[in-house]
Amino acid sequence: MPEMTFEVRWPDGSIQRCYSPSLVVHDYLTIGTRYTVGDFVDRTGRAMAEASERVRAKFGFACTSAAETDARIAGAAARFPSDAVIEVTAMNPGLEQS
Repeated sequence: MPEMTFEVRWPDGSIQRCYSPSLVVHDYLTIGTRYTVGDFVDRTGRAMAEASERVRAKFGFACTSAAETDARIAGAAARFPSDAVIEVTAMNPGLEQS
């Protein structure tokens, strides 16, 4: 199962690198796009749930790494108002490489 990383720049300028056990994040986020914190948390939450279910379908158990990524994002997001703006700065592999 292909995995990926993606990076987000939070409103304070900090960069967070995140892991996904699946390329499904490409269905929810786009490099260079700005999202509100609330929208980003929603999108990544749905992406991590789908990624975890893909792992469950293939291996018979949910992905704890996807749950950890979701929790890390939620924790970071709690520092900002839900209408603050973030930017997705990188996704590896990109769609052209997948």
